[in-house]
Amino acid sequence: MPIIEMHMMVGRTTEQKHKVAAAVTEAVARSLECSADTVRILITEHAADGFFVAGQTMAQRAAAKAQELSL
Repeated sequence: MPIIEMHMMVGRTTEQKHKVAAAVTEAVARSLECSADTVRILITEHAADGFFVAGQTMAQRAAAKAQELSL
């Protein structure tokens, strides 16, 4: 039973999450030659202050990018 974990920023719609889950399920079932019924997908959403890249939160990165664009 394949179990897929997806981590993403808060803000996607339910429809978007359904679409990605369907696409990933199809790809995994096809690649592993297993039934789609055996594919499990867990989506964990993170707030902008709980997701870090290069030691900065996504909120900090967005603020820095906005500042760069305003210069």
